[in-house]
Amino acid sequence: MSNLLEPEQRVLSTLEKDGSRRWLSPRVSKGAFLTQRRAVAYLLIILFTLTPYLRLNGKPLVLLDVIRREFTLFGYTFLPTDTILLALLIVTVLVGIFLMTALFGRVWCGWACPQTVYMEFVYRPIERLFAGTQGKGGTPGKRKEVAGWRKPARIGVYLIVSMFLAHTFLAYFVGVQSLFKWVTSSPFDHPVAFVVMVATTGLMMFDFGFFREQTCIIACPYGRLQSALLDRQSLIVTYDEKRGEPRGKLRKGDDSKGDCVDCHLCVDTCPTGIDIREGLQMECIGCAQCIDACAPVMAKLGREKGLIRYSTQAAMQGEKNHLIRPRVVIYPAIMLAVLTLFGVMLVNKKSADIVMLRNLGSPFTVMDDGQVANSMRIKITNRTDAPASYYVEPAEEHISRIEIAENPLLIGPGESLTEGVLIVAPRSAFLAGMLDTRIRIYDGADFDEQVSCRLLGPAGKAPKPTASSADPVVQEGKP
Repeated sequence: MSNLLEPEQRVLSTLEKDGSRRWLSPRVSKGAFLTQRRAVAYLLIILFTLTPYLRLNGKPLVLLDVIRREFTLFGYTFLPTDTILLALLIVTVLVGIFLMTALFGRVWCGWACPQTVYMEFVYRPIERLFAGTQGKGGTPGKRKEVAGWRKPARIGVYLIVSMFLAHTFLAYFVGVQSLFKWVTSSPFDHPVAFVVMVATTGLMMFDFGFFREQTCIIACPYGRLQSALLDRQSLIVTYDEKRGEPRGKLRKGDDSKGDCVDCHLCVDTCPTGIDIREGLQMECIGCAQCIDACAPVMAKLGREKGLIRYSTQAAMQGEKNHLIRPRVVIYPAIMLAVLTLFGVMLVNKKSADIVMLRNLGSPFTVMDDGQVANSMRIKITNRTDAPASYYVEPAEEHISRIEIAENPLLIGPGESLTEGVLIVAPRSAFLAGMLDTRIRIYDGADFDEQVSCRLLGPAGKAPKPTASSADPVVQEGKP
């Protein structure tokens, strides 16, 4: 006997009261929603598989190159200097998720989330095929379950599918060309990439073969956020308690029972193992399998369909639905403002990024001719798809000259180059040890920009030369 107190009810739908794992084998409830979800799932699988191979404007449609910190989305490449643009894009996506949840509940989880799509329409069908329950689901019979070859065969198919998914997933981060090179060469030629591939495949196997629906229930934070994102007007899967209760088997002449005959099909078909009749729950992913399970039962009994249906909490309480409400107005307003700012910044983005930095060491040097030299670094990022030559020259008359190793600087497409420059100005141009000036960088085509920089120099007046000064004077110091 255990000294621990048993909970009054199940803590999680995937845990028994004693804390052991409750393995789920949901039944397949065929119906209109399952047909629609299957069509959406297969379409998303095709898009997910083909997207790394599609190109737009000569670039991959989607490439998230984390190592080089370049993110290509729909033909436009975001560089490390585009932090604000990426932040605006992420904010737009997040607010869009908030709006979608406020309107349609967890429709993303049940209809489009990769975890649900691959779990319910790839891995579970494979499991049912080897368990002999294809087309209907549920717990396999003992004869099917103990067949010695079925389990290793199922794991083998899981491994093949997981390897394919892992390769497709990594294509989004390394590109199909690099991926093809890795696949066709020896693992010893690219050990790090091979380890990453093996680890990704292992994670796929663990997720879809073992952890399964617990990813939605335990690991994913979206379910826990729904209490803040939903309101009483949000569309969710609901059970009509007024109509269904009290539940029980129907008997002739007994009008005391509700429409729910307690057939338990809505529970048996739930991919997360919950009972929708207990109300809105964190584990519900809005997949509508319980709706498809209940509809034929109601039709067989001659009752109206919709005992379990897509509705809102307000409608179930007899209140009027309101499409226009504060969050449904505020979210689009935020999205419009952010997208407008994003579009303006994107349109005005120049073909090159310039950053001027000061070199380490002495801030300035007084040269033998009495002029002051500041050692700087200039970083130029070529954002175009072709090589470009960038000229560096003074933009102010008080700059005597600019010394640089190569002028112009040739930079390849999408590449960056940092080059040291020496900016020389007469000592008389400095005021209180400082000189604000500008440097012009242009490519002779469509890029021409002037970069502001502050030069440092001696704070006092230049010493008068003496007759006894035989050697040139070079001073280094602080302003």
